[in-house]
Amino acid sequence: MNYNSLKLLILLLLFTSCKQERRVAVEIRGERIPVTNEIAEDTSIANYIKPFAHHINSTLDSVVAYNPNYLNKSDGELNTAIGNFMADVVMEQANPVFKSRTGKDIDLVILNHGGIRSTIEEGPLTARTAYTIMPFENEIVVAELTGTKVKEMLSYLESNRTAHPVSGIKIEMDRDYNITNATINGQPIEENRTYFVATSDYLQQGGDNMQFLKEPVNLYIVDYKLRNAYIDYFNKIDTLKTARDDRYIRSN
Repeated sequence: MNYNSLKLLILLLLFTSCKQERRVAVEIRGERIPVTNEIAEDTSIANYIKPFAHHINSTLDSVVAYNPNYLNKSDGELNTAIGNFMADVVMEQANPVFKSRTGKDIDLVILNHGGIRSTIEEGPLTARTAYTIMPFENEIVVAELTGTKVKEMLSYLESNRTAHPVSGIKIEMDRDYNITNATINGQPIEENRTYFVATSDYLQQGGDNMQFLKEPVNLYIVDYKLRNAYIDYFNKIDTLKTARDDRYIRSN
């Protein structure tokens, strides 16, 4: 048998063997491996990340301000001290950025009650505090809405009956949650003009069923995370001052 014939024979045998060794899985097994303290720590990895972890923790836990009162999102029917704080900070921190780029002012802020992810304990305020109340990567955006869309927002609030944080707007409801009066910056809402509404990118995309935010006249990206706005605010104050007020109320 010459070399070429031998090579052909080997190739045929390989091809035949591959065909014959074709296998089909008949059973798949899974096993849950719990991660507990019983698993030994890899000291080389632990030692490598230790200085980074120390730096991050010291940064997050550095005290920058003080909160004199315990804050939670259940202390009011339609507005809460913590919600008012969160909406007011968005207004205060984002408006200078927005105005420097557009020459316009933010008219109002709306956030969602469910987006308040934690309480704020009485005592020191740190960057970690901001991470607890806003653990997500949501960013501030400004949606330019028609007056008609703003009135859709009011209809949403009538039916939702929840303490969604707002700033720049004053809303009064009767006992049956019908809105009897609503003003922006002290003025009646006009259907034939537009308003600049600051919110989160999540809500602007229809989160929490806020459909009135989805198709704005214009959408402005502020490049400012909600969490960073709170951290920056903590860094510039000494003591946190916030309270329930009459911005969003229901008559008895």
